[in-house]
Amino acid sequence: MTKKIETLYEDKSINISQEVKIVLDIANKLRGTYKAEDYQDVIIPMVIIRRFECALAETKKAVYERYKADKEKGIEPIPKIYQKIAGFEFYNTSEFDLKKLEESPDTIAKDFKFYLDSFSENVKSILNDLNFYEQIKKLDSANKLLLIIKDFAKLDLSPENVDPIRMGYIFEDILRRYSENVNAGDHYTPREVIRCLVNVLLAEGSEDIYEPGKIIKVGDFACGTGGMISTTYDFIHRHNSSAKIYMYGQEILDKSYAICVANMLIKGQDARNIQQKNTLKYDAFPDEEFRFVIMNPPFGTPWSGEKAEAGTADFVKNDAYSDDNGKPVKGKRMGRFTHKVGKDGPEVTMTPTSGDAQLLFMQHALYKLNKQNGRAAIIVNGSPLFSGGTNSGESQIRRWLLENDLVEAIIGFPDQLFYNTGISIYAFILSYKKRPERQGKVQFINATSFYQKMRKSMGNKRKELSDSHIKKITELYADFKENEFSKIFPNEEFMYREFSVYQPMQRNYQLSAERVQNIIDSNVLSNYYDPDKVEELQLLDPIPAKEKKILDKYLLHQPLFEHLIKVLKDNVDGILYKEPKVFEDKIVGLFEGFNLYPEEKDEKSGITKTKKYLKEKVVFALSEIDKKAVVQLKRDGKPEIDKSTKDVELIPMNEVPEEYFEREVKPFVPDYIPVFEENLNGNNISIKTGAEFPFTRYFYEYQAPEKSKVLLKELKEVSSELIDLMKRFEI
Repeated sequence: MTKKIETLYEDKSINISQEVKIVLDIANKLRGTYKAEDYQDVIIPMVIIRRFECALAETKKAVYERYKADKEKGIEPIPKIYQKIAGFEFYNTSEFDLKKLEESPDTIAKDFKFYLDSFSENVKSILNDLNFYEQIKKLDSANKLLLIIKDFAKLDLSPENVDPIRMGYIFEDILRRYSENVNAGDHYTPREVIRCLVNVLLAEGSEDIYEPGKIIKVGDFACGTGGMISTTYDFIHRHNSSAKIYMYGQEILDKSYAICVANMLIKGQDARNIQQKNTLKYDAFPDEEFRFVIMNPPFGTPWSGEKAEAGTADFVKNDAYSDDNGKPVKGKRMGRFTHKVGKDGPEVTMTPTSGDAQLLFMQHALYKLNKQNGRAAIIVNGSPLFSGGTNSGESQIRRWLLENDLVEAIIGFPDQLFYNTGISIYAFILSYKKRPERQGKVQFINATSFYQKMRKSMGNKRKELSDSHIKKITELYADFKENEFSKIFPNEEFMYREFSVYQPMQRNYQLSAERVQNIIDSNVLSNYYDPDKVEELQLLDPIPAKEKKILDKYLLHQPLFEHLIKVLKDNVDGILYKEPKVFEDKIVGLFEGFNLYPEEKDEKSGITKTKKYLKEKVVFALSEIDKKAVVQLKRDGKPEIDKSTKDVELIPMNEVPEEYFEREVKPFVPDYIPVFEENLNGNNISIKTGAEFPFTRYFYEYQAPEKSKVLLKELKEVSSELIDLMKRFEI
């Protein structure tokens, strides 16, 4: 039996109210110089600067003296020496700190810039990313620079009093307060949600993390401020203090990236392992594989189209590597988004709808995981569970996940759990090494009722998970048993085949005024001539070349179509035919030698094509379904199918199709003809096997409607009250 790791929580209650209050009081002093939404341009960099300064306080004098001595001797600065003296991967070689800067108010802007320029390159890079140097001039011009520096000099952010976990809370609280207007997907993951997912990730399949000196790599490729990898680091470290845990992250937003780098530097991590790169374009760590990946990718981020970052679609559609200039390399595919359709089908690039990249991030996470024992927790909204039709990218990605047995569990969380969105969220737990009991199965955990109301809302966040909720979710996962909150299914439960269901061709045929008029009204011959499309195209100015070609074809066909309709109207006789051959001959005979296709290479080709069109399209347009008509047969004696009767049935993979049809279709359509139209060979593949995770369906509880007597009684009471009110006001 796989060992289950004990559920862990925060060691202590984390209270950041004092620090946050000081920061907010400082921010209020920016009023008049900055708009409220722009306070972050000053506040966030200053919090980072003060944090670095506090961390360096004990060794600052030693670094300055060594730098001064080197300068006097003409020795070129050696960063590694200063890092060693400072005790961090960063340092500052000036004699200034924020407190000392107060002593020279007349030169405050100049001295402050000098102080910032004396930081190591990695810190200066963060400040550049935050565009902070631009703010110094603005603050100084408004006579607020000295005021802000004085206030921040009083803020204690020393690592001794504010540990990295608490500092992370401060960072994220400040970010949240100044980011209330971001899109629903650009939110920050509440720490209790992260703790829950880390507990689940470590609850099984993680025995190796106990090994002395174990090297463990944790990745988050939409890392924001680094909260998820930081929490994972803290929890693993508490299991095994000798483990060497390395954190890696990719983040595209400047401010989040800068804060994440700052956080990593404080933790003694290599800041180069945090990259500001678009994950959908680039694998920032091509030579690394990860034991754990934990991610909360943005919801509803477009990867293609006008709203997507330029070039993203090329990388995704081509599943491309990047060249030295950051351009996609066409040809060889990376394998991030390209997978087999089924076990023996062709390899195709599987992409979701262009407006939502969540499943692309999930595929990237699996691409980066160690293929022997990698584990991942990915937060999503409801869309990746069920959106898209059978042959859609979303459906095929889900199918690939199931056929490769990568999904351990899906956890449904309550709504109103996040700061900047009130929607419900889910978490996929993915693994390359399921324990034996889980193999071939998926567990659904319904934790939507696991929450406690917050005493005070924070943005859209009105609910939170308590420690007991986290423990319950972790136990439900690790116990792997069915109950009211946990359901277990074979992978095939979520895969289905799409069958087309037709009826045999049984039609009557008639050249009547009503049916000819229906050809015009229903526009059934629009593939030949479409008056609505002509009107639409003529409104374009200028008209693109492709559309001009279509318009020219329609205009060429217009008089011929009108002649076709006139001939049909002139020959209306109302005779009803129960089989097609005689009627076909009649219609073709009306147009002897007529050419509907003058664009063909010669007259003979046009006439031949016209006869075919009359038989296949016009004759059919003059017909109606008639169950008393003769069943039309193919050459092999089997019934011809009537494509206009097509219906679709989605049949679960674990059900015998014949039994399904007998039960669900035959009682309503006795002469049904089922066809499974999947074709995975050749150039024109047709995919008819899909997958979805209809989570809510499995936990739906029927609520009986109120009895009619009770409803009638309530209606009478309301009516009586309304009559009394009307009398009172003499209405």
